[in-house]
Amino acid sequence: MFFETYKEELFYSAVVLLILCLFGFITNLIIRKRGKKYGIIKARINLICKYVTVSLFLIALLIEAFVFGVNFEDIAVIFSSVFAILGIAMFAVWSVLSNVTSGIILFFSYPYKVGDKIKIHDNDIPMKAIIEDIGAFQVNLRLENGDLVTYPNNLILQKPVTLIEKDAIKENTEL
Repeated sequence: MFFETYKEELFYSAVVLLILCLFGFITNLIIRKRGKKYGIIKARINLICKYVTVSLFLIALLIEAFVFGVNFEDIAVIFSSVFAILGIAMFAVWSVLSNVTSGIILFFSYPYKVGDKIKIHDNDIPMKAIIEDIGAFQVNLRLENGDLVTYPNNLILQKPVTLIEKDAIKENTEL
């Protein structure tokens, strides 16, 4: 009875899910190839792929609601309520969102990679360091004296950075 009643909706659902799965597969494949091409570590590539998968899942939920006949007004009320709550909650953690967004930008357009020695031209604390890891929230830097510094992703995009040496970890084992 259920399958006969919702035959058309189930067909559209299958088509939508197939298209989104195919799009997700192709997108993740492109991200992995780009990451491999630029020498980005596997954990970082997997993190960006998770972001894509979660985004596509949320898009699929929205489309499925329309397929099964939910009115736009109903979805608008739900989304406005959810976004109002999230907006208030995210205002308190805006720096976390800023760092995650910066982490995604760093993945796609950052000219430096793990192992490179860089100089950050910060007026307060200028530093020379080797990039040990680029995470979702921060970049781990190893200073010349051996100290580990976690530098927020949003600040690394705001400050001028100079590449001193490519693959400094391989060439400089004392750090």
